[in-house]
Amino acid sequence: MILKHASTVLVVAAASILALSACAALQGGPVGNPAVPQPSRSVELSRYAGLWYEIGRYENGFERGCEAVTAEYALREDGLVNVLNTCRQGGVDGPVKTAEGRAKVVAESGDAKLKVSFFGPFYIGDYWILDHADDYSWSIVGEPSGRYLWLLSRMAKPSDALRAAITSRTAALGYDLALVRETRHLP
Repeated sequence: MILKHASTVLVVAAASILALSACAALQGGPVGNPAVPQPSRSVELSRYAGLWYEIGRYENGFERGCEAVTAEYALREDGLVNVLNTCRQGGVDGPVKTAEGRAKVVAESGDAKLKVSFFGPFYIGDYWILDHADDYSWSIVGEPSGRYLWLLSRMAKPSDALRAAITSRTAALGYDLALVRETRHLP
């Protein structure tokens, strides 16, 4: 009886993992980088914490129609990172939509790889800080599939020179810039 119950649990668990994988594959867009690099350097999470403005991204289902996107990170006493993503649905002056979650550092990643959870105890989302400015004024974030990419800045409207530096570095990492959707912010 115990063996029968254990095998049923394993079948249900395997089916759940397959279903989650299928949903993730369906939700993702085209692969914009078939050879995602490892993060280029370590990250000081205390310097990375704070408010970031999304200046561009690969379009994805959970941000469809979002403008004026921000992400705010705060260190917690238990070693986790609070995550607050905010966007305006339908336009820069549309209704506010938020998602709260938490992230944990992947061991031996120099704090550059995080696992994120927005839905309960499971950490299934990869968040790789692929590169960042020395002064943490910009950041390029991706994940292993090459379907997701976020270009972040500490300013909603970075200068043309800063934007060019971010996009140049993104291209050097192997990302298809034609797939980047610019994020609009209020003037």
